[in-house]
Amino acid sequence: MKSMSSDAGLFEDDVPRNAGVVSVLLPVGVPGPYDYTVPLTMEVAHGDFVTVPLGPREVLGVVWGDASGEVGHNRLKPIIERLDVPPMTHVLRRFVDWIASYTLSPPGAVLRLAIRAPGALEPAAMRTVYRLDGDPPARMTPGREKVIAAAQDGFARTTRELAEAAGVSSSVVRGLIDAGTFEAIQLPADDPFGEPDITREGAILSEAQAFAADQLKQRLTQGGFSAQLLDGVTGSGKTEVYFEAVAQTLELGRQALILLPEIALTAQFLDRFEERFGCLPAEWHSDLSARERKRVWRGVADGSARVVVGARSALFLPFTHLGLIVVDEEHEGAFKQEEGVTYNARDMSVVRGSLGGFPVVLASATPSLETMANVWAGKYDHLVLPERHGPAVMPAVGAIDMRATPPERGEWLSPPLLRAMAEALAKGEQSMLFLNRRGYAPLTLCRTCGHRIECSQCDAWLVEHRFRKQLICHHCGFTAPVPRACPSCGEKDALIACGPGVERIAEEVVQKFPQARLALLSSDNLRGPEAHKNAIRQIVDHEVDIIVGTQIVAKGHNFPLLTVVGVVDADLGLENGDLRASERTFQLLHQVAGRAGRAERPGRVYLQTYIPEHPVMQALIEGARDPFLEREAAMRERTGYPPYGRLVALVISGPNPQQVQAVSRELARSHGPAEGIAVFGPAPAPLALLRGRHRVRFLVKAARTSPVQNYVAEWLGRVKIPNAVRVLVDVDPYSFL
Repeated sequence: MKSMSSDAGLFEDDVPRNAGVVSVLLPVGVPGPYDYTVPLTMEVAHGDFVTVPLGPREVLGVVWGDASGEVGHNRLKPIIERLDVPPMTHVLRRFVDWIASYTLSPPGAVLRLAIRAPGALEPAAMRTVYRLDGDPPARMTPGREKVIAAAQDGFARTTRELAEAAGVSSSVVRGLIDAGTFEAIQLPADDPFGEPDITREGAILSEAQAFAADQLKQRLTQGGFSAQLLDGVTGSGKTEVYFEAVAQTLELGRQALILLPEIALTAQFLDRFEERFGCLPAEWHSDLSARERKRVWRGVADGSARVVVGARSALFLPFTHLGLIVVDEEHEGAFKQEEGVTYNARDMSVVRGSLGGFPVVLASATPSLETMANVWAGKYDHLVLPERHGPAVMPAVGAIDMRATPPERGEWLSPPLLRAMAEALAKGEQSMLFLNRRGYAPLTLCRTCGHRIECSQCDAWLVEHRFRKQLICHHCGFTAPVPRACPSCGEKDALIACGPGVERIAEEVVQKFPQARLALLSSDNLRGPEAHKNAIRQIVDHEVDIIVGTQIVAKGHNFPLLTVVGVVDADLGLENGDLRASERTFQLLHQVAGRAGRAERPGRVYLQTYIPEHPVMQALIEGARDPFLEREAAMRERTGYPPYGRLVALVISGPNPQQVQAVSRELARSHGPAEGIAVFGPAPAPLALLRGRHRVRFLVKAARTSPVQNYVAEWLGRVKIPNAVRVLVDVDPYSFL
């Protein structure tokens, strides 16, 4: 790559050219750009969006650089059109190349992430509005007088808006337009983005918050790349601190990106943003309509969208003046893209900031071990908020030993937890029960023959959702009605639900507290941001007494009256068995516990567990986060696992199990020895059948400094992979399914 100047700048040779050959990267899964000729009548520069021929199709692409020269000039096809839109910046192009190299993905597949709204490259739709321009017509009527009076403020309006403002019919307005009293103006059809008001008063900051905010603002003013961990206990006011950094970024004339792990977190967050800055930010996530995606993409590219709040894919938006990235809840697994181009948005945010030369803030009450290792190594700054903001204090956490105080037979809530919920209800306070298991029951089996109902497309049990009267696979989405008879032995009414899901817990709550108002929050019954927003509003307005939910209630929410939190099965995550099981369980349960007592009323947290002596349970009870992380780090360092070593997972999949096994055997024969690198497998993946594809896994373990990407690329290059077989390479895997 050539040298660069600023985020919006060009490469030194990114100058218009009207002849010759350039390389164009296309959003398809090919190894690199293709060469195309530049017509004599056209000027293009690196980063320009163009349309080019690809076989019988016309395809959108980006001018990536000079020609490779691999194909003779006389065999090349010409560029068809250069689009009149801002070019892709050199920083974003470097970012695409970096991710492609790091994740061993085709560059075109990464580029596809950066042009997820191709309609935004088409000319923007326009609308016609009218404002006063000429003299009143000779023939005036009371209706015409009302229209002219309504238009005296000088604002341009559509015919419908003018008619509504004046209280007349649209025909009266059209008559004035025909008479020349109003002039027509063409404006973009998209609503403009609000301009954040950085002069508005923010929250009153504590001493620790003010210090952290000043440190972030100093980094922004100094310029250049830096990474900061904003490490604050739940309820310490991390959001208010990084809002000050956002305000400083805007004052410097730059754009800001705030990444959130879940759409469910946006409702309260957007309200807080609007309260601080007087307008809403631009949003970017999968639930946006195609029209809104175009609007946001254009606004980011032209700079009118000053602040974007989005999911992980917002990293690939075409910012021209990006000056800050905030990764909120940086420890969350939702930042990891598991399919296609596999990347962790937390880590790639740091790369994006390094390439663009601006600060990155990682915020969490339970930082990932990877982030803490960078803090301990001195690579990241550490800003600590040790106490909750205002009068709130951290909740008391205790374990309920389910061996000593079990629930009633056939029930799941222990007597101590039920008593605490009853006390909260009597005081007019709220309780929350957390179980990270959707549906009514995780397993349905026949009590006559023992048959388990499984998904036909996956190695997974179907989960009963009693409210919807369906069995659902949570891996591929397959659904089936709940059968009356066992599919294996035919016995009627012999199927029983084993184990609890949130629906079953909600059923028990209704039985125990029939007078209480209940809210069930899971991704199955809250579809889209609006449903989340309404549910959160009902809880905040105390229209709900008891909340039962999955992990979507575990983070980011502030419920002032919530004083009792019960974790129904605190041991659940420890059954995972992968290297991050303890870390993830601690993070999740700590975040759940952090929902309690966030206002004046103190909170209490009850962990229902069969192993209260487990180090995770003891760390939660004692509030000993740092010693827990240090023990985890020592274990990982001793065994050479991340963050002190490298892992790469390879999943071989296909519809034909014999073909998958044959490719796996060939790969097993083809990997050679290398210092500091070990290959394990092939072995059946934990989900050996997923969405109808049979799966086999290799795991590559390497020393931190080993060139593991080169090793894997050379290894895969030795084996011809049939078209029906897919090889997914996951560098730095987060899940091992």
